[in-house]
Amino acid sequence: MPKKVVSGNYAAAYAVKHARVEVVAAYPITPQTSIIEKIAEFIANGEVENLQYVPVESEHSAMAACIGASATGARTFTATSAQGLALMHEMLHWAAGARLPIVMVDVNRAMAPPWSVWDDQTDSLSQRDTGWLQFYAENNQEVYDGVLMAFKIAEHEKVNLPVMIVESAFILSHTYDVVDMPEQEEIDEFLPPRKPLYTLTDFENPFSVGALGTPADYYEFRYKIAKAMEEAKKVIKEVGKEYGERFGRDYSQMIELYRTDDAEIVFMGMGSLMGTVKEAVDILRSEGYKVGAAKVRWFRPFPREELYELAKNVEGIAVLDRNFSFGQEGILFNEAKGVLYNTDARPIMKNYIVGLGGRDLTVNDVKAIAKNMKEIIEKGKLDREIEWYHLKR
Repeated sequence: MPKKVVSGNYAAAYAVKHARVEVVAAYPITPQTSIIEKIAEFIANGEVENLQYVPVESEHSAMAACIGASATGARTFTATSAQGLALMHEMLHWAAGARLPIVMVDVNRAMAPPWSVWDDQTDSLSQRDTGWLQFYAENNQEVYDGVLMAFKIAEHEKVNLPVMIVESAFILSHTYDVVDMPEQEEIDEFLPPRKPLYTLTDFENPFSVGALGTPADYYEFRYKIAKAMEEAKKVIKEVGKEYGERFGRDYSQMIELYRTDDAEIVFMGMGSLMGTVKEAVDILRSEGYKVGAAKVRWFRPFPREELYELAKNVEGIAVLDRNFSFGQEGILFNEAKGVLYNTDARPIMKNYIVGLGGRDLTVNDVKAIAKNMKEIIEKGKLDREIEWYHLKR
């Protein structure tokens, strides 16, 4: 299997090339820009066939162009970050409502003000109710694999919803690592050409998209999106299993478990910070702590069944949120608590707000959190439910 040393952004661009995408519409924004620059380079060098790049004047226009292209049956891609994703917000609803399997890479970047170009997850998680599936990558390999799987999942006849692949600003986007890239023939077997649910270029069967939905019909449209999200869980597992069988990297679980078999305390989080957590788990294990890690790969659809199976067997879950919902709590923490509320799985759960605006989460930080969780479990009650871990005193 060929290997390349590439950044997370270049890994995304190569995946777009290998997926034989037909239309890319995007607007540059740091730290996403090198994705579309690399795609433009592929086009300029004649390395791709039948790929149309559409330059636009804003991210709102980029998603509008993707919606139009996808509605004609084209395999379509875009990329953005932070304020650009926020500007797209209206059109994200249109893409999901029209049941269009667009794939987008969002390079997580903290929302302004104050201006930041560093990592946190608030930009993507602010879009959690738009009807997009969301996959969080831990490393560059997962960025590449995630884009390829996203097209197959999105285009599945039981799904037909857009997918967002999320990677960390700079930690992944501009950091180079070895990425395995299968041969093009192998990828073509895994990801055949798109078979659209409908196409606006079918002039023998004309219809409209995005027309007025009266109270007699609108409700059912939303139910069908909800049903497709539930169906997506099965498709995600099937596609993830097939990807593992073909290429040696299994993605059949929506939550990746690490050393949790006999764990009393589990660290739960998403994205690149989970690499640090795994390193800390190994060290803590050597020091006698029974700890493990649960990396939530897919935030939408939310893996409630897998979380329950984990939660019923552990004493405590430390939820590490690189995000915050003002007036409430960390978003992953909020979702996890809600999922478990009506079940018999009731581990002690504490929310640690970490890494906002790109602040580092270190191995020593994770070790300190483990010590805090151990003390909480021994006492049988929380010291506090939410802790802003990195707060300057």
